[in-house]
Amino acid sequence: MRTLNPARPVAQALAIKDGLILDLGSNEEILGLANEYTRVIDLEGLTLMPGFVDPHTHLIFAGQREFELPMKQSGASYLEILASGGGILNTVRATRNASREELVMAATARLDRMLAFGTTTAEAKSGYGLDKDTELKSLEAIAELAKTHTVELVPTFLGAHAVPEEYKGAPDDYIEFVISDVLPEVAARKLAEFCDIFCEKGVFSVDNSRKLLSAAQKAGLGLRIHSDEIVRLGGTALAVELGAVSASHLMQTSDQEFEGMAERGVIAELLPATPFALMEKEYPRARAMIEAGVPVALSTDLNPNCWTESMQFVIALAAYNMKLHPSEALAAATRNAAFAINRADTVGSLEVGKQADVLVLDAKNHLTIPYHFGVNLIETVIKKGKIVLGEKNLP
Repeated sequence: MRTLNPARPVAQALAIKDGLILDLGSNEEILGLANEYTRVIDLEGLTLMPGFVDPHTHLIFAGQREFELPMKQSGASYLEILASGGGILNTVRATRNASREELVMAATARLDRMLAFGTTTAEAKSGYGLDKDTELKSLEAIAELAKTHTVELVPTFLGAHAVPEEYKGAPDDYIEFVISDVLPEVAARKLAEFCDIFCEKGVFSVDNSRKLLSAAQKAGLGLRIHSDEIVRLGGTALAVELGAVSASHLMQTSDQEFEGMAERGVIAELLPATPFALMEKEYPRARAMIEAGVPVALSTDLNPNCWTESMQFVIALAAYNMKLHPSEALAAATRNAAFAINRADTVGSLEVGKQADVLVLDAKNHLTIPYHFGVNLIETVIKKGKIVLGEKNLP
C-alpha cells in the first residue's frame, strides 16, 4: 500500500545472509543465529537505516553551468535563463559533443558521491540529448553504469525534456519525431523502464504530453511526468488520468489534484533542492499532500541546475522548508521513494527477505539526520549484504 509510513525503530539488531536481510529482533535473538562463520559487528551508539533511494535524477550530462548563479542572484527566472542560451539547451550542446565514455566517467564521479552520502538505489534519466543518437548514447551510458557501479540504477527515457534548437517553435513536430523515431528503439532495446516528459508552459503542452506518454505506455514503459513546477498547466491531472507512477515538482498543484493523486496512487516526487537552487521562497506543499493522502517521495533532482548528490541535504531541506517531520522525510527518502521506481519489493526498508541495503550513521537517532545538517553522517554503506564503503570504520 502506497502510504507514507513514518520511520520508527524496528529492532536492536539485524542478521544478513546471502545479500538479504535474514532476520530482525533483539540483540539476544539475532546473536542466537550466529555460528563460527558469522561476523558480528557491534554498532552501539550508531544508527542503522535503509539505504537512501533517489527516485529522480538527471545523472547523465556533460559540462556545468556555474555561470548561471550570478544570473539567478540578479533575479533571472528559470525560463529567462533558458531563453538567454543557458539552462537545458546549454547542457544539451555539451552532452551531444561528449562521447559515451566521457558521459560514463562524469556520471561515475557523481554516483561515487551519491554512494558516499548513502544512496544505494537511484533512478537515472536521459534528456540532455534531444536527438536520437545522444538520447540512445545517454541510455547506453546508464546501462553500462548499471552493470559496473555499486549504486543500483533504474533508467528513464526523458527525450522530451525541452524543445531542441532545431525544432524551435515546433514542439508538436518534435514530439512526433520522438514517438516515431526514438521511442520504438528505446523500447525494443529495453533501454528504459520509464518515460518522462517536462509538461510546462513554453515547453510541452498537456496534449504533447498525453501523446508521448500514451505511446510510451503502449510500448510497455511506466510513466512519470514533470508537472506544475512553474505554471499549473494540467500535467498532474494528466498523470492521474494515465495512471502515472509519479509526478514531480508540483509547486503549483491544486488541492483538487492532490485528491486525484491520492485516489489513483500517483506518488508525489518532491525536489526541495530545486527551489533552493533557484533561490525561490516557495516550496511544494508537502503537508497538504500528506493530509490529502498523497504518498510523498523525496529526491535530489541532481542536474546541472541543482547539483547535489546528497539525500541527507534534501532531507534537511524537507524538514526545515516543507515542515516534514524527520520520520516523514526519512520514509519519503527510502520506502516511498522505492515505490516511485517500482522497487519497493526489494529495497527501501529493513524487512526480512529484502536486499540488505543498510546505512550505518554517526547519529544518536533518526532525528539527528536533518538536525545535524551540512555534514556527511554516513559511517558505513552496505549494499546487498556487502560492505562497500567505510569498512575501516567498523570494529
